[in-house]
Amino acid sequence: MMKITYLATIALLSTVFACADNSEVFQPDRQITYKTIGGEELQLHAFFPEGHQGSDRRPAIVFFFGGGWKKGTPSQFFPHCEYLAKRGMVAFSADYRVTSRHGTTPKECVMDGKSALRWIRSNAAELGIDPAKILAGGGSAGGQIAAAAALTEAFNEPGEDSSVSPRPAALVLFNPAIDNGPGGVGHERVEAYWQDFSPLHNISEGAPPTIAFLGTADKLIPVATMQDYKRRMEAVGSRCDLHLYEGKPHGFFNYRNRKLYDKTVEAMDAFLVSLGYLDAKMSR
Repeated sequence: MMKITYLATIALLSTVFACADNSEVFQPDRQITYKTIGGEELQLHAFFPEGHQGSDRRPAIVFFFGGGWKKGTPSQFFPHCEYLAKRGMVAFSADYRVTSRHGTTPKECVMDGKSALRWIRSNAAELGIDPAKILAGGGSAGGQIAAAAALTEAFNEPGEDSSVSPRPAALVLFNPAIDNGPGGVGHERVEAYWQDFSPLHNISEGAPPTIAFLGTADKLIPVATMQDYKRRMEAVGSRCDLHLYEGKPHGFFNYRNRKLYDKTVEAMDAFLVSLGYLDAKMSR
């Protein structure tokens, strides 16, 4: 039964994110290699504000796509990146190693996520970014990667400069797979190291402010799990804004669902304004 449930989960994740290719509509300004490993170049798809210069010191965000740590494409978050670039942030959508293309396990996904954040921080001066204002976001497994970069200590790429912190200043999470413990998403794949891998089980004082989005009909991420995450965050003094969308399934926020995409992006915008990473919108 456990194997059947796991296969059904992966099938659902693959279906949700196979439909999230926005590469024909949204095009990044640059593609930047942040890591070369095993002969593979991993890239950041970068979106810059109009008139952006290297001398700027803008806030930035990097998104990680979903797909069960097995599949997916950076283009899933191209719409979010373009939106935030128009609002004045530097925005990236990161590629990372996945099982279908690289034969890797979930821990390599987190390692790549931390590498991407370290690379952006190390190169902030050339990119026109404020190194203290680098955020992370993602959907499903990508949300887990972003949260793990913020909350966990393990899964650092050997040889990287560990003095450069991968911790983002804030998190934007869309139906994130943040519980990887027994009964949680992907536990069968991370059973040997789930205590260090699962964001829900690694929340501590100083956890960055977070906004999270979840549909109440999500079959992978129970509402109770996100409510527990919010409680644990607030228990250590960290902000966690949880937005629930009645009757909506996993992946409801993607650009193809334009009305829901717009609603979640507006909430994301307000959250970032409240933290000072975006200027308030001018009223018409």
